[in-house]
Amino acid sequence: MHHTTEWRRRFADEAREERPDLATLCLLLGAEADPALGQDGLDAAEIELDRLAGLLPFGLRSPRAWAAALADLLGARHGFHGTPADYDHLESSLLHEVLRRRRGLPILLSVVWIEVARRAGAPVYGVALPGHFVVGFGDPDEQVLADPFAGGRALTGADAELLVAGATGERLHPSMLVPADPLDIVVRILNNIRVWAAARPERSDVALWAVELSLLLPAHPARLRYERAQLLVQRGDFLTGAAEMDAYAEVVAAVEPAVAETVRHRARAARAMLN
Repeated sequence: MHHTTEWRRRFADEAREERPDLATLCLLLGAEADPALGQDGLDAAEIELDRLAGLLPFGLRSPRAWAAALADLLGARHGFHGTPADYDHLESSLLHEVLRRRRGLPILLSVVWIEVARRAGAPVYGVALPGHFVVGFGDPDEQVLADPFAGGRALTGADAELLVAGATGERLHPSMLVPADPLDIVVRILNNIRVWAAARPERSDVALWAVELSLLLPAHPARLRYERAQLLVQRGDFLTGAAEMDAYAEVVAAVEPAVAETVRHRARAARAMLN
């Protein structure tokens, strides 16, 4: 079986598990981006997460102790952190590359923290603050937040307020501090990749696989089908793209007839590119 087909089948299967494994989903996403990774590369990344977890001290109990131990291990000793320049690189969104380079976007560095801490038994989870992903330890009444992008700096309530205000101009709401679901984390990673690719028209290949992986998740917006159709046309697959546009138009026709007509017009224009 072609490797891409195999990775995608496993990605779709994992996404539909009762408890999807975050590391597995992120690594299969990486295999899509990097065909050279292979099963050996996936295994090596899992082994590295296990190895790092084994370096954490025993007997940690409080959320604050866990956060401090992770900051010491991953931030201070192993140098995991991020800089503004990391937003320019696709590798910053790929777990196996972040493990290798020890650099990445806030959400991928948070995935490293979550997966290392989880393996050691920590009460850890992702916290999807608008514009800046962080990690949390412990129950809401004793929650400790840390910022892996800043090497694991502990965040006070005021720090979290500033991060949210800087990203959205709005106040921090308690709903922003709840644990992020693994599938929501993967959606956010794929969205980041699509944004990265959209700014680089020559990387429509990346935009296409990011959309196609998003479509394999159990829940996704119907509009992604239209986005895929546009990318196919952009890449010269006019007939498939036009057929996808017509299929999307059928889906939205009952609710948004004007949108459906516009999409059908674009489908006709795509077919005309062949004449």
